[in-house]
Amino acid sequence: MPSFAELVRDFVNTYDIEADADELSSPAELALWLRERGLAAPGDRATDDDLNTALLLREGLRAALRREPAELPELPLTVRVGERPELVPAGAGVRAGLARIAAATLDPSWERLKVCAEDGCQWAFIDASRNRSRSWCSMRICGNRTKTRAYRARKRGSRHLQGSNTDTV
Repeated sequence: MPSFAELVRDFVNTYDIEADADELSSPAELALWLRERGLAAPGDRATDDDLNTALLLREGLRAALRREPAELPELPLTVRVGERPELVPAGAGVRAGLARIAAATLDPSWERLKVCAEDGCQWAFIDASRNRSRSWCSMRICGNRTKTRAYRARKRGSRHLQGSNTDTV
């Protein structure tokens, strides 16, 4: 099973905004995605309601990663008190798998998760920089696009319109 940060990152990235491609376009695809990550059993089936909950969860997490207020859908979670309190899925099945993803937000690795600052991208990534200062999923692609646009905007603003050389009264 992936780390908590990788799980949330991978779940948020099931929708590629730039390509408008969704890995979770049907209940069957949702169940398969969860099974492949050990979050659902082989016999677990997803419903249309489960898919709607998953999509709400995904976009709520994306908003939260942008550090915007977000409300996640209700999921079957319970508090387990051991060495430290933790949220754990109540029951089994697809909803419990989604609950495990929601509970992963309480892991300290959450602080390392971000979404790309490039508006057209919004890809989730884990910021492994020492000072947690990364803004883009890829400096080579999204960072370059953003900086090029800013450069061009500055250049346009610095150009002065050339007027006539003669004054009229």
